[in-house]
Amino acid sequence: MVQGARLVILGRQGAGKGTQCMRLARHYVVPHISTGDIFRASVKAGSEFGLKADEYMRAGRLVPDEIVVGVVRERLCLRDAQLRGFILDGFPRTAAQAGALDQMLEEERMPLDLTIDLEIEEEQALRRLAARRVCSTCASIYSTDRRPSIDWTCDNCGGEVVQRQDDTEEAIRKRLADYNELTKPLIAWYEARGQLTTIDAVGTPEAVLDRLVSAIDEAKRVDSDSTRGAS
Repeated sequence: MVQGARLVILGRQGAGKGTQCMRLARHYVVPHISTGDIFRASVKAGSEFGLKADEYMRAGRLVPDEIVVGVVRERLCLRDAQLRGFILDGFPRTAAQAGALDQMLEEERMPLDLTIDLEIEEEQALRRLAARRVCSTCASIYSTDRRPSIDWTCDNCGGEVVQRQDDTEEAIRKRLADYNELTKPLIAWYEARGQLTTIDAVGTPEAVLDRLVSAIDEAKRVDSDSTRGAS
């Protein structure tokens, strides 16, 4: 079995982050931890931080960093993440959250193998998002260039494949602008610490996955060699 990995995946909308996170999760046999998914799961489970987060979300208010970090910590303490590793998608979103994650992982003795920025030009991201279609049942991702085998019926679950309401050009440009404002400082935070690798997100999903796996395996090999040298 392929050894696990501990990864943070960054990248602007349209870089194929969700698709590659799912592929990497299958390759390394680790949980793909999306903040949206764990928020919903934490609220449903009635966990301490999930209930706190729900109060803010119901009031239409931004969930404070300490609660976001608490929800993530609850998930990373589960057995699968502790034993195999994880792929974090959508967290951290700010340098403050990155610092909290760094401290959390140090306390848990779960150092990151790599932080990856999937790089794509803004106009290409816009074109990709405008062409994106999503299964309304299982959230599998397609596009006008990569359609399901039968009509617009999901190959995985048979659900209806649709265009998301927020995938209009105006909404997409707003999300990309938010990314430039909020996430670029986070990328700079990781770069300043020598913890960031940039991967070209342009190409077939298979080609991008190959680039990712090569970079991750190399980082794990270097870390393993340095650990053996230190001992």
